[in-house]
Amino acid sequence: MVFKRSERGRVDRPVPIPVKIVVAGGYAVGKTTFVGSISEIEPLTTEAALTSRSEGVDIAGDAAKSSTTVAMDFGRITLGDDLILYLFGTPGQDRFHFMWDDLIRGAIGAVVLVDTSRLEDCFPAVDYFESAGTPFVVAVNAFFGRMQHSLGDVREALAVSPSTPMVVTDARDREATKTTLLQLVQHALSVAAA
Repeated sequence: MVFKRSERGRVDRPVPIPVKIVVAGGYAVGKTTFVGSISEIEPLTTEAALTSRSEGVDIAGDAAKSSTTVAMDFGRITLGDDLILYLFGTPGQDRFHFMWDDLIRGAIGAVVLVDTSRLEDCFPAVDYFESAGTPFVVAVNAFFGRMQHSLGDVREALAVSPSTPMVVTDARDREATKTTLLQLVQHALSVAAA
């Protein structure tokens, strides 16, 4: 915890520690919703309308989308007096992956959101964070409470290490999102301490 000193030299109050977290995953998996469900500020989004040029390129499974993130989403959540999480949601389409290097700079870790009906869409995110050596958690976004595969099956399909935490979340639910973020912070701290 960092404390701020007043002009008279006494300690006034703690200055929160800023922590950057990246939220990644495939196209239309719920990244913008995840950031928006927990952010204490109006989230900054870079949404653009989908056009006919994206037909057959941006495939969202059963999700009905009329817009998509083209740069990033940004939100903020304060946890107690000593910690502020800054959330950066990545665009999901392959053509925007060139931005990921900039988005992850300074991040303590990432949440990789997964839609179990389209597991292959999160492979690039898992591969990216594994190669970068960035701690991450796999968060299965249970759309409407449904999961196509168990967590064990998802772990096996993604071939992630047993030390990588896996959780079930609901990107629309603030408490579920908070639990996922706390799991990531704990995981990142344990990786840093190792």
